[in-house]
Amino acid sequence: MASRLMFRSAVQAFSRIGAARLAAPCRSMSAGGIPTDEEQATGMEKKVMMALQQGKDPYSMMKPQQYAGTKEDPHIVPSITNKRIVGCICEEDNTSVVWFWLHQGEAQRCPSCGAHYQLVSHHLPH
Repeated sequence: MASRLMFRSAVQAFSRIGAARLAAPCRSMSAGGIPTDEEQATGMEKKVMMALQQGKDPYSMMKPQQYAGTKEDPHIVPSITNKRIVGCICEEDNTSVVWFWLHQGEAQRCPSCGAHYQLVSHHLPH
């Protein structure tokens, strides 16, 4: 009962004198704003974000570029070694994969369909 009476009198007093409202607490980082992901990133995450901003794809996360598969415009196959095994689905509705070794140097043909592939060196970002 006493608490209700005190509460009502406090509300009436504040409403009568128009008590100054307190400013809401500032939720920014020392009034400098909330840091972005780029500002907070460190280490490998920062290197990856910087590479993506420059248009590079350090971990081959994006869809690979399409090539014609001819001798002049072969399919590009990245590798960290001087050879790599490649699987070619020669026809769109084919259910089998033709596997062959691709070696560094000139473009090589698929033994079944004749599509050209070329191995290029790929350096990992770390």
